[in-house]
Amino acid sequence: MIFKEFGNINFPTMIFIHGGGLSDWSLMPIVAEFQKKFHVIAPIIDGHGEAAAETFISISNSAAKLIHYIDTQCNGRVFAIAGLSIGAQIVTEVISQRDDITQYAIIESALVYPIKGIVTFTVPAYQMCYGLIKQRWFSKLQAKSLCVPSNMLEIYYNDSIKMSKQSLINITLSNGTYDLKETTSNTKAKVLIIVGENEIPVMKKSAQKLHQIIPGSELYIVPGMKHGELSLKYPQNYIEALKKLFKL
Repeated sequence: MIFKEFGNINFPTMIFIHGGGLSDWSLMPIVAEFQKKFHVIAPIIDGHGEAAAETFISISNSAAKLIHYIDTQCNGRVFAIAGLSIGAQIVTEVISQRDDITQYAIIESALVYPIKGIVTFTVPAYQMCYGLIKQRWFSKLQAKSLCVPSNMLEIYYNDSIKMSKQSLINITLSNGTYDLKETTSNTKAKVLIIVGENEIPVMKKSAQKLHQIIPGSELYIVPGMKHGELSLKYPQNYIEALKKLFKL
C-alpha cells in the first residue's frame, strides 16, 4: 500500500481511501479542497495503480497496513477516515478493530452482507474473462458501472490493465465475502454512512445495517444516485456533506 500525502503535516490528518478498480486520482477534487486546512493522506490499495505490483490480499490485510501507518505516522489517531466501496469496507474493518483510531468515519457504499456463491463463480469467471480488461470497449463499460467521470477514463484504462489476475480475484472475493464485525458498534467515532438511492438492494440493506449497529451514526441516502456517484461525479456535494458532519 502506497500512502500519498498532501497539505501541511502539522494540520489534523484526514485519510481518503479509493474504491475498487480506482486509485488516488479518483480522489483529487476532494483532496484539493481539504488539503487547504488538513493534512490529507490518499492511500493506494495494493493491486491498484502505482501499487499494482503488490498483490491485493484481503480487506483485513489492507486494514492492518492502514492501522500500522496511523500508529507509526499519525500517533495512533486521526481526524477522519473516509472510504468508497472496498475502501469503505477497509474503513469499517479499521474501526471494528480500533474504537478510538479516528474522530470521524465516512463509509460510502460498503457491502457488509456476504454474497452467496461468489467463491464458486469468481475464480472460473476471471480465468476465462481476464483478458477483457485490456480491451478499451470493456474498460468503458466498467468505468460507466463505476461512475468514473469522463475526464478520468484514460487514466482508469491505463490503471486497469496493470491489475494482475490474482489481485482482481482477491479483490472480488474479499469484497463479496466481507462480513460486518460486531465490534464495529464499539467505535467512538462519529460515523456518516452514505448510499445511493439507486444502488442495488443489498447495498442499501448494508447501509441500514451499519446505521443500526453504530450508535449515533448518520445515514445519508443520496437521492437519484448510483454506487459511488456522489464522491466520484459530484465531489463538491460530497465535500459539503463532510463539512456539515465536521461542522466546518
